[in-house]
Amino acid sequence: MQAAGLDESTLRSVLRSRAKVDPDQELEAIDRTGIAAFTWNDPGYPPRLKEIDDAPSVLFVQGTIEDRDEWSVAVVGTRRVSAYERQMAEELSRGLATNSITVVSGLARGVDGIAHRAALDARGRMLAVVVSGLDTVYPPEHKGLAAQIAEQGAVISEQPLGIAPRADYFPRRNRILSGLTLGALLIEAGKGSGALHTANHANEQNREVFAVPGRVTSPMSVATNALIQQGMAKLVVDVGDILEELNLQMVERQVEFAELMPQDETEATVLQHLTREPRHIDEAVRRAGLPVATVASTLAMLEL
Repeated sequence: MQAAGLDESTLRSVLRSRAKVDPDQELEAIDRTGIAAFTWNDPGYPPRLKEIDDAPSVLFVQGTIEDRDEWSVAVVGTRRVSAYERQMAEELSRGLATNSITVVSGLARGVDGIAHRAALDARGRMLAVVVSGLDTVYPPEHKGLAAQIAEQGAVISEQPLGIAPRADYFPRRNRILSGLTLGALLIEAGKGSGALHTANHANEQNREVFAVPGRVTSPMSVATNALIQQGMAKLVVDVGDILEELNLQMVERQVEFAELMPQDETEATVLQHLTREPRHIDEAVRRAGLPVATVASTLAMLEL
């Protein structure tokens, strides 16, 4: 650890903390609760999240993360919402869910809870990213909501079991919200709000940022209106604005196709080495490590 560049005080702190951890005991606790733990190298780790610079080294998941969750949008905003913002959060979240877009939010009071419930009502997929260990639900009144989300999606945390929420965990959590998704939608955000932190993370991660315009006299709309004015967020009046910008109008059809492929291990191998850009068959053969005849016939079947 010294060779890696840790200073002496940090090294001592790491060693003290490590002495208190029993890995076998941790794994037993995870197994008892039915929670899954994924590292970067596990197939269950979300590929999109892996793209960001500071992706969590371990992700704890209650529920299931599916391939279709690649088509997702984070919905964030303030904890104290106006009637207008409540309406917009409900309508947009429901619209995303009915268009087979996974709704991602933070299980907090206000916009987060509204977004989750709207997606649940629409029988859509959703992911909740929380700041505590998955054996602790915060806020406590969302315990039932968290259980419903785990049934129709997943509750996710980078914190191990037994960790209580802390103020400094919230900004860190927001990078996961945006990192999991194609873009972040701000319903309402004032200066210095957590929703604004999520938008900043989204911009840094090359994700799209969307914002609902608010009343110019409301302090809770200062950040969203400023982002739109500065060209850092796309103005959203209905769900079609998001679907069009992200080219997600045909997600339901794409999900159906994704469920059909691949049919066997060879198809999966070949498909893994294809990209959105044209690639010569010789390159696909080399990368897949398969005979050219096998790759050619597999491509023909996939195309059909």
